Amino acid sequence: MNLFFRLAWVIVCSRFRAPVLALGPCLTPFRCLPTDLDILKHMNNGKYFSILDVARADLLLRSRMASHLSNNGWYPVVVAQSMRFRKSLKLFDSFIVETSILGWDEKAFILQQKFWRKDSCIAEAVVRARVLKKSGGSVLPQTVLSTAGVTSESLVLPEWVREWNAQQTD
Repeated sequence: MNLFFRLAWVIVCSRFRAPVLALGPCLTPFRCLPTDLDILKHMNNGKYFSILDVARADLLLRSRMASHLSNNGWYPVVVAQSMRFRKSLKLFDSFIVETSILGWDEKAFILQQKFWRKDSCIAEAVVRARVLKKSGGSVLPQTVLSTAGVTSESLVLPEWVREWNAQQTD
Protein backbone atom coordinates (compact mmCIF):
# COMPACT_ATOMS: atom_id res chain seq x y z
CA MET A 1 0.00 0.00 0.00
CA ASN A 2 2.94 2.31 0.74
CA LEU A 3 3.98 2.29 -2.91
CA PHE A 4 0.43 3.03 -4.03
CA PHE A 5 0.60 6.33 -2.15
CA ARG A 6 4.07 7.03 -3.53
CA LEU A 7 2.84 6.37 -7.05
CA ALA A 8 -0.19 8.60 -6.52
CA TRP A 9 2.12 11.32 -5.19
CA VAL A 10 4.40 11.02 -8.24
CA ILE A 11 1.39 11.21 -10.57
CA VAL A 12 0.16 14.39 -8.89
CA CYS A 13 3.61 15.98 -8.62
CA SER A 14 4.59 15.14 -12.21
CA ARG A 15 2.15 17.81 -13.39
CA PHE A 16 4.11 20.47 -11.49
CA ARG A 17 7.65 19.27 -12.12
CA ALA A 18 9.68 20.21 -15.16
CA PRO A 19 9.18 18.07 -18.27
CA VAL A 20 12.04 15.73 -19.22
CA LEU A 21 13.25 14.24 -22.48
CA ALA A 22 11.99 10.78 -23.44
CA LEU A 23 15.49 9.35 -22.91
CA GLY A 24 15.92 11.15 -19.59
CA PRO A 25 17.47 11.87 -17.27
CA CYS A 26 14.56 12.13 -14.87
CA LEU A 27 15.24 12.91 -11.21
CA THR A 28 12.58 11.66 -8.79
CA PRO A 29 12.82 12.57 -5.07
CA PHE A 30 11.95 10.12 -2.29
CA ARG A 31 12.40 9.66 1.46
CA CYS A 32 13.08 6.40 3.32
CA LEU A 33 9.95 5.69 5.36
CA PRO A 34 9.44 3.35 8.34
CA THR A 35 7.63 0.86 6.07
CA ASP A 36 10.78 0.65 3.88
CA LEU A 37 12.99 -0.73 6.66
CA ASP A 38 14.08 -4.27 7.31
CA ILE A 39 15.10 -5.85 10.62
CA LEU A 40 18.53 -4.16 10.39
CA LYS A 41 16.88 -0.71 10.21
CA HIS A 42 17.93 0.13 6.68
CA MET A 43 15.97 0.06 3.45
CA ASN A 44 14.96 -3.48 2.51
CA ASN A 45 16.66 -4.59 -0.72
CA GLY A 46 13.31 -5.54 -2.29
CA LYS A 47 11.99 -2.01 -1.69
CA TYR A 48 14.68 -0.60 -3.99
CA PHE A 49 13.21 -2.48 -6.95
CA SER A 50 9.69 -1.26 -6.15
CA ILE A 51 10.87 2.33 -5.93
CA LEU A 52 12.51 1.92 -9.34
CA ASP A 53 9.03 1.14 -10.74
CA VAL A 54 7.70 4.43 -9.37
CA ALA A 55 10.69 6.37 -10.74
CA ARG A 56 10.15 4.85 -14.22
CA ALA A 57 6.52 5.96 -14.03
CA ASP A 58 7.77 9.49 -13.32
CA LEU A 59 9.95 9.38 -16.45
CA LEU A 60 6.99 8.18 -18.54
CA LEU A 61 4.70 10.88 -17.16
CA ARG A 62 7.09 13.82 -17.34
CA SER A 63 8.32 12.92 -20.83
CA ARG A 64 4.71 12.50 -22.02
CA MET A 65 5.55 8.94 -23.10
CA ALA A 66 2.77 7.59 -20.85
CA SER A 67 0.13 9.24 -23.03
CA HIS A 68 1.78 7.96 -26.23
CA LEU A 69 1.79 4.43 -24.83
CA SER A 70 -1.79 4.65 -23.57
CA ASN A 71 -3.12 6.14 -26.82
CA ASN A 72 -1.69 3.20 -28.75
CA GLY A 73 -2.81 0.49 -26.31
CA TRP A 74 0.76 -0.26 -25.22
CA TYR A 75 2.34 -0.80 -21.81
CA PRO A 76 5.90 -1.31 -20.55
CA VAL A 77 7.12 -4.39 -18.67
CA VAL A 78 10.44 -5.15 -17.03
CA VAL A 79 11.97 -8.34 -18.38
CA ALA A 80 15.30 -8.24 -16.50
CA GLN A 81 17.00 -6.08 -13.92
CA SER A 82 20.13 -6.16 -11.85
CA MET A 83 21.07 -4.02 -8.86
CA ARG A 84 24.37 -3.12 -7.25
CA PHE A 85 24.14 -1.89 -3.67
CA ARG A 86 26.92 0.41 -2.45
CA LYS A 87 25.65 2.00 0.78
CA SER A 88 22.56 1.86 2.99
CA LEU A 89 19.58 4.15 3.20
CA LYS A 90 18.32 4.69 6.73
CA LEU A 91 15.09 5.99 8.23
CA PHE A 92 14.05 9.40 6.86
CA ASP A 93 17.05 9.68 4.52
CA SER A 94 16.05 11.71 1.49
CA PHE A 95 17.30 10.44 -1.86
CA ILE A 96 16.80 10.88 -5.58
CA VAL A 97 16.40 8.21 -8.23
CA GLU A 98 17.94 9.21 -11.56
CA THR A 99 16.40 7.35 -14.50
CA SER A 100 17.83 7.38 -18.03
CA ILE A 101 17.45 5.24 -21.13
CA LEU A 102 20.94 4.06 -22.03
CA GLY A 103 19.89 2.62 -25.38
CA TRP A 104 17.88 -0.16 -26.99
CA ASP A 105 18.19 -3.21 -29.17
CA GLU A 106 15.75 -4.81 -31.60
CA LYS A 107 13.37 -5.83 -28.77
CA ALA A 108 13.86 -3.79 -25.62
CA PHE A 109 15.01 -0.62 -23.92
CA ILE A 110 17.96 -0.68 -21.55
CA LEU A 111 17.68 1.79 -18.67
CA GLN A 112 20.01 2.84 -15.92
CA GLN A 113 18.63 3.94 -12.58
CA LYS A 114 20.73 5.31 -9.73
CA PHE A 115 19.87 6.09 -6.13
CA TRP A 116 21.59 9.29 -4.97
CA ARG A 117 21.85 10.66 -1.44
CA LYS A 118 23.41 14.10 -1.86
CA ASP A 119 26.51 13.44 -4.01
CA SER A 120 26.83 9.78 -3.08
CA CYS A 121 25.59 6.91 -5.27
CA ILE A 122 23.79 4.49 -2.95
CA ALA A 123 22.75 1.86 -5.50
CA GLU A 124 22.53 1.47 -9.25
CA ALA A 125 20.42 -0.72 -11.46
CA VAL A 126 20.35 -1.73 -15.08
CA VAL A 127 16.89 -2.59 -16.40
CA ARG A 128 15.72 -4.27 -19.61
CA ALA A 129 12.14 -3.29 -20.47
CA ARG A 130 9.88 -4.17 -23.38
CA VAL A 131 6.70 -2.52 -24.57
CA LEU A 132 3.75 -4.84 -25.14
CA LYS A 133 0.43 -4.39 -26.92
CA LYS A 134 -2.77 -4.91 -24.95
CA SER A 135 -4.00 -6.86 -27.98
CA GLY A 136 -0.96 -9.16 -27.78
CA GLY A 137 2.58 -9.04 -29.07
CA SER A 138 5.32 -6.51 -28.59
CA VAL A 139 6.26 -3.13 -30.01
CA LEU A 140 9.70 -2.33 -31.39
CA PRO A 141 11.61 0.34 -29.43
CA GLN A 142 12.03 2.44 -32.59
CA THR A 143 8.25 2.42 -33.09
CA VAL A 144 7.67 3.55 -29.50
CA LEU A 145 10.18 6.38 -29.83
CA SER A 146 8.89 7.53 -33.19
CA THR A 147 5.43 8.15 -31.67
CA ALA A 148 7.15 10.70 -29.42
CA GLY A 149 9.16 12.22 -32.24
CA VAL A 150 12.48 10.66 -31.20
CA THR A 151 14.27 9.53 -34.35
CA SER A 152 17.83 9.02 -33.10
CA GLU A 153 19.66 5.72 -33.24
CA SER A 154 20.39 3.86 -30.03
CA LEU A 155 23.27 5.19 -28.02
CA VAL A 156 26.36 2.98 -27.74
CA LEU A 157 25.94 0.94 -24.59
CA PRO A 158 28.88 0.55 -22.21
CA GLU A 159 30.64 -2.79 -22.68
CA TRP A 160 29.47 -4.25 -19.37
CA VAL A 161 25.86 -3.34 -20.22
CA ARG A 162 26.17 -4.93 -23.69
CA GLU A 163 27.47 -8.12 -22.05
CA TRP A 164 24.70 -8.09 -19.44
CA ASN A 165 22.06 -7.42 -22.10
CA ALA A 166 23.37 -10.23 -24.33
CA GLN A 167 22.77 -12.70 -21.48
CA GLN A 168 19.09 -11.75 -21.17
CA THR A 169 16.56 -13.80 -23.07
CA ASP A 170 12.97 -12.66 -23.51
